[in-house]
Amino acid sequence: MKLKFTKMHGAGNDFIVIDAINQQIDFTPAQWQALADRRFGIGADQILVVEAASQPGCDFRYRIFNNDGGEVEQCGNGARAFVKFVAEKGLTGKAQITVETKAGIISPRLESEGSVTVDMGAPVLEPAAIPFDADGLNGQPEGRDTLWPLLLELGGEREQVQVSVVSMGNPHAVQVVADVDSAPVELTGPLIEHHPRFPKRVNAGFMQLVNRQHIKLRVFERGAGETLACGTGACAAAVAGIRRGLLDSPVRIDARGGRLSIAWAGEGQPVYLTGPAVTVFEGEITV
Repeated sequence: MKLKFTKMHGAGNDFIVIDAINQQIDFTPAQWQALADRRFGIGADQILVVEAASQPGCDFRYRIFNNDGGEVEQCGNGARAFVKFVAEKGLTGKAQITVETKAGIISPRLESEGSVTVDMGAPVLEPAAIPFDADGLNGQPEGRDTLWPLLLELGGEREQVQVSVVSMGNPHAVQVVADVDSAPVELTGPLIEHHPRFPKRVNAGFMQLVNRQHIKLRVFERGAGETLACGTGACAAAVAGIRRGLLDSPVRIDARGGRLSIAWAGEGQPVYLTGPAVTVFEGEITV
């Protein structure tokens, strides 16, 4: 079959976006992986699938597949691409839509100047719900947060890192580093992602504090590797920094692919993610 698609990105986090309302889509994990392959397919960090809503009161259903072929719960940068895609394709006339995801309902809004703001919902902070196995660990309070020790095996040697654990619909482990550019993201990112304390794996965030409203961030994403930006990772980092007493809302996030802005009023309140969404090209591929 011939598959129509749109290539998009949000701050360098790149996506294949597929209209599954007007096309019949039923792919295996191996087929999603082949589409996302940067040498033999289209190439992307994630594939975003636009479907008709299955719940009353929602405009669309949003599914996300990482470039390893696995389906995941949430993608903040993808949510911004999603609302721009449905608007450009004439699938909605609304500036703000309600979208169902595996992680719950989100409400992305297309701003007048072209950026997109997404209500990402309230962060999940209870370790068991993230999920994170804290059994037997001695967590260290810092502000309103708790830092958890993770033991990593590095070439026969052991290293311990301190992380905040947050779920933004998907799990994140955030650590503060002195210099994000020299942080061992490629070395320790996979170890954190697959750490046995995270039964569903985890996204590993590396956050450098610039000032109380500005950080630099790199994220090694679960199932995708390091990406140029991670929307839920930016949300998790801001939440962790605010709870630790290190940051004040709103927080500017400089990722390697661009700039994001996070606003959060505190516990029980939704996190608002604002940033760009760019259409790169349209295409058709035989699958």
